[in-house]
Amino acid sequence: MKRIMILLLLVLILAITSACGKEEEIKKEDAVKEEVATAEKEKGVEVEKGLLNVEVTLPKDFIDGDNIDDVIADAKQDGVKEVTQNEDGSLTYRMSKSVYRDLMKEMEENVVEYIKETKTSEDFASIRDIIHNKSFSEFKLVVDQETFENSFDGFAAIGLGMTGLLHQVFAGTSAEEAKVTISIEDADTGKVFDTIVYPDDLDDLEE
Repeated sequence: MKRIMILLLLVLILAITSACGKEEEIKKEDAVKEEVATAEKEKGVEVEKGLLNVEVTLPKDFIDGDNIDDVIADAKQDGVKEVTQNEDGSLTYRMSKSVYRDLMKEMEENVVEYIKETKTSEDFASIRDIIHNKSFSEFKLVVDQETFENSFDGFAAIGLGMTGLLHQVFAGTSAEEAKVTISIEDADTGKVFDTIVYPDDLDDLEE
């Protein structure tokens, strides 16, 4: 699963479909899922939540350059019951809901740990505090503005944006709605002097 999390930071695209347990609704929901799958084909991760299991389909781009056998072995070691290699090169993971919950818990712990390390790291001397909401869609960096603007501490915001997006998309937020807003506040004045929105501002960083 660690390979999945690392690669997702680069792609950041997710399509979500949900299944209901009522038998009278199965045909209707299957039709909807088929339309969504067709429309979103090869665009990103597909997460299908059934009654007992969760299926996650990773597109070929996520695993290019990796040894398929190693990726499958790692997934099964993490509790994934079945891994199917599809004709288009994608991989479909089938896991129990308990394993999926453990994965989500691990992701949440990773975000919290990253925040803690960032706040205490000597590499980010300007950062006084980091505040976030429950879904990790909003962060506030409380900093010494002068030190922040004359350092590379802005890279901390990139890490927050990536980890926040990662958590959101695996939790089920659609690709179109997944956003992370980071406000940068001067610790002395309480004034927000910059705001970054991911993934929207990634294009600006690459230019």
